[in-house]
Amino acid sequence: MEYISKENTADSPVNSSNKGKMIILTAPSGAGKSSIAQYLLQKHSDKLAFSISATTRAPRGAEQNGVEYYFLSVDTFKENIQKEAFLEWEMVYEGKYYGTLKAELQRIWDSGKLPIMDIDVKGAIHVRKQFGQECLSIFIQPPSVDALEQRLKARGTETPQSIQTRLNKAKYELSFQPHFDKTVINEHLDEACKQAEKLILDFIQ
Repeated sequence: MEYISKENTADSPVNSSNKGKMIILTAPSGAGKSSIAQYLLQKHSDKLAFSISATTRAPRGAEQNGVEYYFLSVDTFKENIQKEAFLEWEMVYEGKYYGTLKAELQRIWDSGKLPIMDIDVKGAIHVRKQFGQECLSIFIQPPSVDALEQRLKARGTETPQSIQTRLNKAKYELSFQPHFDKTVINEHLDEACKQAEKLILDFIQ
């Protein structure tokens, strides 16, 4: 599996005068970070806003451009890499790029809110390294790899080969859990949401 990532090392990744705090939720695929992010955004829409990632993968189901993701062609994504428009980016699977646009974070800070980033483990490590104490990174951990497999199957959007690829990657990503500030084990979603909520409210205050 090819897994390429890049930390953008520009001196000013975003407009430093407006740079504020941020929240990172990261996890292996299927661990529930997106569900937890949705809970937090619905309950605290006055404080938090979703940082929309860019990707070259095709939309799934009812996903819309500019809502769940910015869906870009590979050529457009690479043009943005050359222009240093990304805070972080990576090729998570062969030919599938994901990244966080600097302008997206600035948009949220300019609105007076804190960004919640729902990103992959490698990208999360890069962002945490750049923002230090201004960033709260939460690793969402599945109760087991078997539970993760059942969740991926229950989605009904993945092929058996895709599920196996994601499970192989998940085993690798779980080894990075100690690199993050906090860990929430998502065995029961309601409890995991409340745990993440308390961590974030403590951080904001």
